[in-house]
Amino acid sequence: MELIPQEQGIEIQILDIRGQKVILDVDLARLYGVETKRLNQQVKRNLERFPIDFVFRLTEDEMLSLKLQNATSNRGGRRTLPYAFTEHGAIMAASVLNTPKAVETSIYIVRAFIKMRTYFAQHKELADKVNELEAKIGKHDALIVNIVTAIKQLMEPPKPQKKEIGFKV
Repeated sequence: MELIPQEQGIEIQILDIRGQKVILDVDLARLYGVETKRLNQQVKRNLERFPIDFVFRLTEDEMLSLKLQNATSNRGGRRTLPYAFTEHGAIMAASVLNTPKAVETSIYIVRAFIKMRTYFAQHKELADKVNELEAKIGKHDALIVNIVTAIKQLMEPPKPQKKEIGFKV
């Protein structure tokens, strides 16, 4: 029996598409030890188990973008657009495939999604703190500029007053 891939390997295969973390059908099939064709057949046979928030098909533009990002060629390959499985879709795929490897691997996939979600949440908190600091610094910069301007005005020697020339009425 083939070893289950390490969670780090699974994390690399998780992509951000349409604002969701997903894994493509070809990668999921490889992890579950089945052909992509078989995985997609099971999805089509069990459509009621795969709502749009579990699985969706990529558009031509999304597929082109992936090809450009991964520098893959247009020769050979698939003739259909791939499916993208969310975390819940990946678990559901394991249940419809019902192979021991699929069930076992689904645990690693769930852990990888959780790890990525935690990672991004931590970075969002850090980004929020940096933005907060920038806002404070921006306010302080304006105050410092005002203080420096006031000090410069105080440092200027007083201008001598000119005597008025002419008649006083």
